[in-house]
Amino acid sequence: MVNLKIDGIDVTCDEGITILEAARKANIDIPTLCFLKEVNEVGDCRMCIVEVEGRKGFATSCVQKVEEGMIVHTNTPAIMEARRTILELILSNHDRKCLTCVRSGNCELQALAQKFNITDIEFEGVREEHEIDDKSPSIVRDFNKCVLCRRCVGMCKNVQDIGAIDSANRGFESCVSTVNNCSLNDVDCTFCGQCIEACPVGALREKDDTAKVFRKIKDEDTYTIVQTAPAVRAGLGEEFGMPIGTEVEGKMVTALKRLGFDKVFDTNTGADFTIMEEATEFLHRVQNGGVMPMITSCCPAWIRFAEKNFPDQLDHISSCKSPHEMFGAILKSYYAQKFNIDPAKIFVVSVMPCTAKKYEAVRPEMENDGFRNVDAVITTRELARMIKHDNIDFVSLEDSKFDDPMGEATGAAAIFGATGGVMEAALRTAVDVLEGKDLGEFEYEAVRGQEGIKKATVNVAGKEIRVCVVSGLKNARKIMKEIQAGTADYDFVEIMACPGGCINGGGQPIKSSKIRATVDVRKLRADSLYSIDERSTFRKSHQNPELQAIYKEFFGEACGEKSHKYLHTEYSKQEKYNI
Repeated sequence: MVNLKIDGIDVTCDEGITILEAARKANIDIPTLCFLKEVNEVGDCRMCIVEVEGRKGFATSCVQKVEEGMIVHTNTPAIMEARRTILELILSNHDRKCLTCVRSGNCELQALAQKFNITDIEFEGVREEHEIDDKSPSIVRDFNKCVLCRRCVGMCKNVQDIGAIDSANRGFESCVSTVNNCSLNDVDCTFCGQCIEACPVGALREKDDTAKVFRKIKDEDTYTIVQTAPAVRAGLGEEFGMPIGTEVEGKMVTALKRLGFDKVFDTNTGADFTIMEEATEFLHRVQNGGVMPMITSCCPAWIRFAEKNFPDQLDHISSCKSPHEMFGAILKSYYAQKFNIDPAKIFVVSVMPCTAKKYEAVRPEMENDGFRNVDAVITTRELARMIKHDNIDFVSLEDSKFDDPMGEATGAAAIFGATGGVMEAALRTAVDVLEGKDLGEFEYEAVRGQEGIKKATVNVAGKEIRVCVVSGLKNARKIMKEIQAGTADYDFVEIMACPGGCINGGGQPIKSSKIRATVDVRKLRADSLYSIDERSTFRKSHQNPELQAIYKEFFGEACGEKSHKYLHTEYSKQEKYNI
């Protein structure tokens, strides 16, 4: 332990931590901008400077380690003046179009400008206007708003091990860019959106589809159906000031109905179909000597990563479509036929915690009978903007239930949003199918938790099944190299691109670096989903009565000819760069 003084307060803390961490433990606020815990700890912006008695100049608190007897000052006149100058210099090269920025009100630069009462910029100079990169279906990159904090670089390189964006040039020409300054659409980007979550300003944002959705809702000739992913209900409330992880399923359904959608359905229903197909496919591979291990296919960012980086291993990936694409296909086939609706007039909107789902929706293979499975994808943040746009008082809304008959879902589907959830849901069904009966025990604690790689051995009908659960693409690369080398001993692997799974997706509410450093956001959101599971009437996908009826009336059997047509797809090699 180390003893020091910060602003006259005696602080005792662990040896080896930084002054910034020690100050936060003592509830002393030091402003930061480039700092992002365990992602970007480089001291680039200098907003966190402090004075240490006995030393010349300022110390950068996010990288300076504490020492015994150290006396630190965080708010002397010299420090405050220096911080103000640094902030004004950053603002002088920023476009400052706050009123039209998607991050207004949730921008760390804006918050600092307000904190320091900056109403005028002394350092005005020539600013170069940069072209906005909006070619990607998922992510918009606007360098005019970049503050060179490099948090996105740290996320893309250090956490995801992709490196689609990086620092380029020197001096006044410094920038964050891609190879040859190409569009994110044409480089080795997976569209996971973790860079958006890391960005403190509006330099990176999702491609906004709210205007298109509003037009379709108001079009009397269009039958609009909306479906919502499990993780959305664990994050949406945060956009309205509710505590992190508050479960708002009922209010969310009410809000969607007030927005004017003709039907409000649950993607969890699609997740139940995914489990039926995926678990059956897994059992077929085990029993018939198929390619092993089998890897889940629910995450489009992971699929794009695999197609670009491990094209020789695509046979390991399940042929199942993701839940919302499956559900879209069902809505435009079975549902349209059952209720005599022209599928050409059905417009399916998916509300997702994910930016990569936008890319997935426009993939050419995601269609059946000439109709796109999903017509538009909006993120949790976009849905919040739509609700605010229509003056809906979200917090005061009463609870509503999803529409029948496609609103029935199980607890197994709800946990899809957390890392390990797909694996656990699949095991619950696979065990019952192999045993030929409903087993009472179905909670698999070994695959839960926020660790990036989790391994377990599960007894399935007397057979030992070795499973691996992975979240984060850096971890995915490690496991894929094992599989590629033939040294992996797994039977079933779940991979999600975003660390922690969909609850931490690139389309979820963005939290400041300070909140992310002090609150376990992923756990709070995941706990919300597990709570839904525990309260559910049915907790295994194959128990869903609506699913059973649709198989009986339409598909016949899981992994049968008809379900393969609508619920399965193929993946193929993609070039890393299109330059």
